[in-house]
Amino acid sequence: MLAKPAANMPPGMRYEPKWDGFRSIVFIDPDEIVLGSRNEKPLTRYFPELVAEFAAQVKVPCVLDGEIVLPDSARQRLEFELLQQRIHPAESRVTMLSQSTPAEFVAFDLLAIEGEDLRDQPFSVRRARLADMFSGLRAPLHLTPLTDDVEIAQRWFTEWEGAGIDGIIAKDPALAYQPDKRVMTKIKHARTADCVVAGYRPHKNDPEAIGSLLLGLYDEEGQLASVGVIGAFSMQRRKEMYAEFQPLVTELSDHPWAWADQAAHESGARSPKKSEMSRWNNGKDLSFVPLRPELVVEAKYDFFEGRRFRHTAQFSAWRPDRDPASCTFDQLDIVVPFDLNEILPAPGSDD
Repeated sequence: MLAKPAANMPPGMRYEPKWDGFRSIVFIDPDEIVLGSRNEKPLTRYFPELVAEFAAQVKVPCVLDGEIVLPDSARQRLEFELLQQRIHPAESRVTMLSQSTPAEFVAFDLLAIEGEDLRDQPFSVRRARLADMFSGLRAPLHLTPLTDDVEIAQRWFTEWEGAGIDGIIAKDPALAYQPDKRVMTKIKHARTADCVVAGYRPHKNDPEAIGSLLLGLYDEEGQLASVGVIGAFSMQRRKEMYAEFQPLVTELSDHPWAWADQAAHESGARSPKKSEMSRWNNGKDLSFVPLRPELVVEAKYDFFEGRRFRHTAQFSAWRPDRDPASCTFDQLDIVVPFDLNEILPAPGSDD
């Protein structure tokens, strides 16, 4: 099941944390354990430590819906960037990472158990069966917290962001399981930041249309750092922006990101630092056309992780009134830390 966004917490629902990880459907039977992503990509080989935990702890055939998450080494918060590094083609590295950065699993739905299909049952029934099943399990296998108190959910929304929680999911207790339908509600943090447009990537289907805008913020040393992208525009607007941006196209040597690969720029664009590239890109061309850093855009975002927007930002408005040099990290909200152990007990703890 999927969730549609909402600005406020709907009343009369059941509320859970929105986990910042890889959504996974887990098939468990005596002969095989399979972890699959929401879009049916196989995940089993990347998380052998979870396969071992399911084999050791879950003694009945079942199908679980949940999230693979990865706490940082101090268990202060979830780290999505570390989780992305687990997707690696080399078996030796997968084995090493499973030991050095072990993942955990948070279950939030039970689809079947011992041959009984539960998908037509109300969520309240599925959740009760799930809670009963998890009563004898221990970390790193977790049952997600749940409340029917909207005030408690609102407190989670405010406080738990500091532990890396992405927001709140609201579910109708009478809801049957409906794959690929947006029948749940997600409430996420909504923020804006004024960012410098440092360049663009051409659209994959039209070289004279904008694919995405590359955003930058100035750091404490006055350097323009790459913080994310905006990518959702109509095709008409993409073509209009392409024409509008051509007078701002500059040589890489005159751009704040002149450290980029000159050969890539000479072939039509340039490549970002390797540290800015995700293993999930699967070989995509990440080159872009540099622009003089003169345009400022107000970008909507939900979460800032490390030095980048956690998800693709959204266009809000152009800000011709803003001096690009004033677009710094100082404008970003400071999230108060929250102890992840209070939400997910550590493996080996007494909870």
